[in-house]
Amino acid sequence: MKHPETHTEVPAATRTGRSSAGIGLFATAPIKKGALIIEYTGERITVDEADQRGGQYLFQVTDTLTIDGRGRENKARYINHSCRGNAEAEHLEDGDRIFIRAKRAIKEGEEITYHYGKEFFETYIKPKGCRCVKCTEVKK
Repeated sequence: MKHPETHTEVPAATRTGRSSAGIGLFATAPIKKGALIIEYTGERITVDEADQRGGQYLFQVTDTLTIDGRGRENKARYINHSCRGNAEAEHLEDGDRIFIRAKRAIKEGEEITYHYGKEFFETYIKPKGCRCVKCTEVKK
């Protein structure tokens, strides 16, 4: 991974569309394992401000910094949770940016997903029941 200021990788081609959890982000071409998919973008706010705002598009970067990704220009906000995601969030220790990378090869047309983390899962997903592919296949 390159330093954020000199980041030169080209993000993967994606589109939004209907998914089992609402709107999702999908690959429009095959994505190789380790490839940059997208950057999680938005307003940079303090953790205290994030706690006051609340919401489900808050991505805590450090102990003091959160990205509020609620704006529709942040296509990464459409990546849904999966208990067994095909992507993962990556934070560089010396930066304040979040990148989403492929954990494995992703096929054209496949939904891009990642695990949102234990705290988010316990607060928002578990009370309503997880609708990810892994969990819905188990219930069938």
